[in-house]
Amino acid sequence: MVWPDSEQTQELLQTARTGNESAVNALMNRHRDALRQMVQMRLDKAIAARLDASDVVQDVLLEANRRLQEYLAHPVMPFHLWLRQLAKDQVIDMHRRHRVAGRRSVDREQALNAPFADQSSMDLAARLKDHELTPAAATIRKELERRFHAALDELNEDDREIMLMRHQEHLTNSEVAAALGLTQAAAGMRYLRAVRRLREVLGGDHPSLM
Repeated sequence: MVWPDSEQTQELLQTARTGNESAVNALMNRHRDALRQMVQMRLDKAIAARLDASDVVQDVLLEANRRLQEYLAHPVMPFHLWLRQLAKDQVIDMHRRHRVAGRRSVDREQALNAPFADQSSMDLAARLKDHELTPAAATIRKELERRFHAALDELNEDDREIMLMRHQEHLTNSEVAAALGLTQAAAGMRYLRAVRRLREVLGGDHPSLM
């Protein structure tokens, strides 16, 4: 998952300031796929069984369209980070509204509903456990990936979230800092802590991912 190129986004934002509907539509549509993947990663399993992530994204984009001029007047963060914050708020609200008695609180569980199976996750798992995996080690690699998914789900909310941001959304440390309202140093330390805890769950003792 990669967020759209910022240069083209900036061009569309400039045109959208004039009220150009085509630019606004293009701006929203070019972020749709990335938003869908971001939402799908965070939807509770019970909710995902009843509701498609695309429906959530549609609501997010409608809200973004409604508030776009407000954002343009005070762009406190990059556009894609603003969009993902709207999406995250929407997911939290949906979890709150769909929560049923007897289930673990959404505040403590962010199920990885979508397969975390892109190349970056496999590479991350390999770097955590073995620097020398070869193409011939497909079976080992598959088991490693399974263990990685399970280990990621054992992390606390903050650690799991920052791992998703860095290795599924491919956000930079500065983007993570802006999204979480942290300094870059604090965001870097939180990421290193999450890596350390993930390695502990996996039982690895290899150097950091940096």
